[in-house]
Amino acid sequence: MGPLHGYRILELAGLGPCPMAGMLLADMGAEVICVDRDHRVDPYLARDISRRGKQSIILDLKQPAAREVFLRLVDTADALIEGYRPGVMERLGLAPEVCLERNPRLVYGRMTGWGQNGPLATNAGHDINYIALAGALHAMGPADGKPAVPLNVIGDYAGGALFLVAGVLAALLERGRSGRGQVVDAAMVDGIANLMWPFLSMYYSGRWDFSRRGANLLDGGAPFYDTYETADGKFLALGAIEPHFFAEFLERAGLGPAEHLLEAHADPNRWPQLKAQIADLFRQKTRDQWCALLEVGDACVSPVLTLLEAMDHPHTRARDTYIQVDDLCQPAPAPRFSRTPSRVRHGDRPRGADTLALLTALGFSQREIDDLLARGAAAAAESATASEREAARS
Repeated sequence: MGPLHGYRILELAGLGPCPMAGMLLADMGAEVICVDRDHRVDPYLARDISRRGKQSIILDLKQPAAREVFLRLVDTADALIEGYRPGVMERLGLAPEVCLERNPRLVYGRMTGWGQNGPLATNAGHDINYIALAGALHAMGPADGKPAVPLNVIGDYAGGALFLVAGVLAALLERGRSGRGQVVDAAMVDGIANLMWPFLSMYYSGRWDFSRRGANLLDGGAPFYDTYETADGKFLALGAIEPHFFAEFLERAGLGPAEHLLEAHADPNRWPQLKAQIADLFRQKTRDQWCALLEVGDACVSPVLTLLEAMDHPHTRARDTYIQVDDLCQPAPAPRFSRTPSRVRHGDRPRGADTLALLTALGFSQREIDDLLARGAAAAAESATASEREAARS
């Protein structure tokens, strides 16, 4: 059993950080019920890994009958997570005060880009907007070019999903003392601001220049913390920040004289020349040839792999970092627990796969279930056969 076995989490279906948060909670053993709006599937996510381990019920929350079903679920839940714009849940009649009145122990997690208040709170936005406003995007990219557009990992998932999970878990821990739930306002701009703490610390220490990108210790400005092309057009990542790691790199790579280059390591004025020397060196062999020389040990050299290549690397294979669920290779649950290990109970299921079973478990009669389905207030999986419906009823 995972560490969250016995907890029930309601997830309002959406995109990005909220589904990831629900996936992490489900992997850790929580019963996560995804409240879907309808049967529709985003074509970009027709095979959606984030839905693994979750149940699905389809409810049209614009209908009063569906809202009553939802509130019955709230009665049974430990936490709720939603990623709508501020005001949407209020307009649906499912505001935090309504749900907490029904279940005072409920942890109500709200995931947004801008937060629940402020002049931009109700604006649309995406990861690139949040990291731009929070100061992260400006710091990424080449010195002589525009800011580089990263994958939407920083805002949506690091600054969003992980902070939402941390907030929900902290609120559940506090509830163990007080017996009371509360609202968790997780905003990506707040999370990103926290992620930027080391660069702000270096700025206050006189070691980071926010007016320039590609010129600092960790933004590609340093020759010992950058990517380099190899003879076969692939890339290596060099991260030998500390002098003793850089010294090992120099020795094993055959680049010298070492003393002269170690002096350049500590002198930002000599970084461009040193970077050119390292770039010339790496172009002399293929990526895999360099890995054979440098990957194991403390030279801090790693191949720049595609995600599909990463799945087959000896290290990730040894740790079972990726697992097979149904017919999809996907990340194994993380982090790992020694006594209550996480696991993936099943892969993505059809929208509405658990509607009938959940309605029955909530105490709705067969007549009431049929009425909800007839009105469209609830819906079952389109693939549900008559026998499956009968099995759910029994």
